[in-house]
Amino acid sequence: FAYLFSLLLQVLNEKKLQEVDSLWKEFETPEKANKIVKLKHFEKFQDTTEALAASTALVEGKLSKNLKKILKKIVAKDAHEQLAVADAKLGGVIKDKLNLSCIHSPMVTELMRGIRSQIEGLITGLPSREMAAMCLGLAHSLSRYKLKFSPDKVDTMIIQAISLLDDLDKELNNYIMRCREWYGWHFPELGKIITDNLTYCKCVRKVGDRSNFATSDVSDILPEEIEEEVKAAAEISMGTEVSEEDINNIIHLCDQVIEISEYRTQLYDYLKNRMMAIAPNLTVMVGELVGARLIAHAGSLLNLAKHPASTVQLLGAEKALFRALKTKRDTPKFGLIYHASLVGQTNTKNKGKISRMLAAKTALTIRYDALGEDTSAEMGAENRLKVETRMRLLEERGIRRISGTGKALARTDKYQNKSEVKVFDPSGDSTLPAVSKKRKIQEVDEQDTGAAVKAKKFKAEMK
Repeated sequence: FAYLFSLLLQVLNEKKLQEVDSLWKEFETPEKANKIVKLKHFEKFQDTTEALAASTALVEGKLSKNLKKILKKIVAKDAHEQLAVADAKLGGVIKDKLNLSCIHSPMVTELMRGIRSQIEGLITGLPSREMAAMCLGLAHSLSRYKLKFSPDKVDTMIIQAISLLDDLDKELNNYIMRCREWYGWHFPELGKIITDNLTYCKCVRKVGDRSNFATSDVSDILPEEIEEEVKAAAEISMGTEVSEEDINNIIHLCDQVIEISEYRTQLYDYLKNRMMAIAPNLTVMVGELVGARLIAHAGSLLNLAKHPASTVQLLGAEKALFRALKTKRDTPKFGLIYHASLVGQTNTKNKGKISRMLAAKTALTIRYDALGEDTSAEMGAENRLKVETRMRLLEERGIRRISGTGKALARTDKYQNKSEVKVFDPSGDSTLPAVSKKRKIQEVDEQDTGAAVKAKKFKAEMK
């Protein structure tokens, strides 16, 4: 029995213990409880850590070192008496290691319940306020241990970080687009020369008016070739002239873009470290951004671990899935997992197969991260290697096929046109003139005269 102390109580009246149904009446008041049991030994813990270790050992049915010493020292003297235990598993351990007779029954359960209700009256010298504070502290520590809770394993921070990262990307795109359009009225050629947004803003902030490019040194921002091209374009620019106040406002906007970009880089590093601490195997499989979006979409890492692989594969494509089911068309093959590097590396034909296999392996790594005690990323690395091997086999299948017992030569399949487009049939065309079925009178007369001439010749030959 552990709070911030351990104690042993001796039963005084064993006859009343036989009446299990009415045993609670004997613990209605502290005076009645003292007639049933009395304190035999009291052992105080040094700190909460020691109390937590003893409590967890009792919960798991194990015999702690302190309890073993106490039982050897105190109970061994009264070896002929039975030791009442609330946990049958713990009683079996005590009996095996210390050879003490233990008892566990409904009577013992009721007795323990009565002792807990009158614990303050059975132990003197402990104020009720201190007792409540000790119980609350130990209960919190024990619950935290049961849930395997760790401050580093807070997936709420990941959900907030990935949401903020997406918001920053949207704001950055708006700010940069506005900055390029605004300064483009003054120096439109600069936008075509410098394609990188952050470099563009740094260059505008440092130089300001385009007339200053000829005298300014931007070698720390731009390469030498691009710098010369910018200076040449500034001299013949077709942009309009703007006031100094306009340039100052554009520079302030560039400052905002640069600050947000730096904060985004810092936030991305924070998210990457958090993902490696909370879900290292998931991070190795699909990357920190896709993993964080999967966690945010499911609500938490534990909720994500409850999803089957088929759901993980389609997370983020629910709208397309239900639309396909409603219209009886092909369902989508991937959702958020499409942005994983493994799916992006494969060709279009095998994206569905790779996404299905990746989702299956990802579901395993998610459960390992959420429910396992190991914090290494070995499992994720092994599963990623399996997916990469499978992807390589699928890509090589079109080049080299393995059949039966030997390797066949590389061959290409015969192309079959599966298109439903109707093709014009030229067999119906003819260059011959059409012949009418009815013969003209002239043709009939010619045939009759020809037949008569042939008959006369035949008769002449006969003579």
